[in-house]
Amino acid sequence: MRKIYVLDTTLRDGEQSPGVSLTAQEKVEIALQLERLGIDRIEAGFPITSKGEIASIQAVAKVIKQATLVAFSRSKEQDIDAAREALKGAEDACLHIFLATSPIHREYKLKMSKEKVLDTLEAAIQYGRKYFSKIEFSAEDASRTEVEFLCQVTERAIKAGATIVNLPDTVGFATPDMFGQMFKTIRENVTGIERIQLSTHCHDDLGMATANTLAAIANGVEQFEGTINGIGERAGNTAVEEVALALETRSDVYQAKTSMVLHEVYQTSRMVSKLTGMLVPGNKAIVGANAFAHESGIHQDGMLKNRATYEIITPATIGVTSSKLVLGKHSGRHAFKERLIDMGYHLDEEQLNTAFAKFKELADRKKEIVTEDIRALIDERAKEGPVPFQLDQLHISFGNHSIPTASVRLLTEQGDVMEDCAIGGGTIDAVYRAIEKATGFSAELEDYQIHSVTQGKDALGEVHVILHQGDMSSRGRGVSTDIIEASAKAYVEAINRLVVRQREPERDGNISLH
Repeated sequence: MRKIYVLDTTLRDGEQSPGVSLTAQEKVEIALQLERLGIDRIEAGFPITSKGEIASIQAVAKVIKQATLVAFSRSKEQDIDAAREALKGAEDACLHIFLATSPIHREYKLKMSKEKVLDTLEAAIQYGRKYFSKIEFSAEDASRTEVEFLCQVTERAIKAGATIVNLPDTVGFATPDMFGQMFKTIRENVTGIERIQLSTHCHDDLGMATANTLAAIANGVEQFEGTINGIGERAGNTAVEEVALALETRSDVYQAKTSMVLHEVYQTSRMVSKLTGMLVPGNKAIVGANAFAHESGIHQDGMLKNRATYEIITPATIGVTSSKLVLGKHSGRHAFKERLIDMGYHLDEEQLNTAFAKFKELADRKKEIVTEDIRALIDERAKEGPVPFQLDQLHISFGNHSIPTASVRLLTEQGDVMEDCAIGGGTIDAVYRAIEKATGFSAELEDYQIHSVTQGKDALGEVHVILHQGDMSSRGRGVSTDIIEASAKAYVEAINRLVVRQREPERDGNISLH
């Protein structure tokens, strides 16, 4: 089988999703999971955007030992210098330079002739070669670039010293046939093509990112770039898990596979969803909640006779168990611990004690605890680092003929108690007003979402909020069988993130590319 390399850009292009901003600790957590997943190359960020971005990439560089760490850069010396600073502690570093090549970008964005584009990319790669042995060059908007010129671009990048040339479908414009033919032409007409790896990076504006990526692989591409859950600019990127499982399942067609540890796929998806606040749709391929669910009687009958009738991938392949986790209030600590290990969680003694106490509390409210209840509990465990405020008590009073009233009691990281109460236009409004009064911290509520983690009247509810204050925004997540309590937890977490971010180096924002 031909080896296909994977460059994961969740921490760079994925973070460019509107409303997503990862802390350095969150980037480290995701990067470590990507390494466990077997990702070959991890694009950790865009260093020139801010000092905070450089610091977060440096934090990732300290812990990543197996994967190649990649930093993103325009074809400018100051960008390359920032990437050099960000990657100076990496075990294995790669510089990723990009420059647009299509007619519309040359005329309106760059105001460059074809010759100027060629000279600019050559100079950038040669400058980067002074500091990096591995350099990837990306021809932004390659799918809308004249194929003859794309051949010239690729050849010049190879001569300048690039080790990887990436030809992206930046705006999701390509069709599989056209995209595959583009790579076939490049491979047949570019001198020195055998000296580099060809790569592709597809966006999903027309819903063809995975199909275009597979068409490129079928025509000789050796690396593809994507994100976990397909997050990213606009409609997102190629979903890494979709391509990996397509290659695994249809190896008879593609004769190619990644080296990904597939049973880590689901755990990685959950982590990225939790830390970015971007929910995975139930019908999402591979990792959606319904990917292995069967409701139709005909389907259920087929599954009982032979699972292969309606499942071409087993849940275990991506680290999902199809059976329910039957635990209740009479379950012991040892059984709870063993079940966590089966699910891929390895907690220390203190974390286990905290999780077990929460499990017992939930078991008193629910008749039956299922797998997703346990996942939600573990995801809800105390976060590392400072927690400025912690919800201690919540009391509400409401009725259809009375004004909703809420009182809250919060604990600060110094151990102080803060209490206050408020009225509101609704119960959640009253709770949020009370929290603002208690903390003295006011912010604008940009988004509020509720969804059910599990099923039934006693289901766990999950609330996501996004707060905005000045030029900063933050998200919070709360889980509880009581949706009002979950709402309060989410709001407090979002405030905590804003407080912590005010203490960190300022981030200047993201520069978009492909």
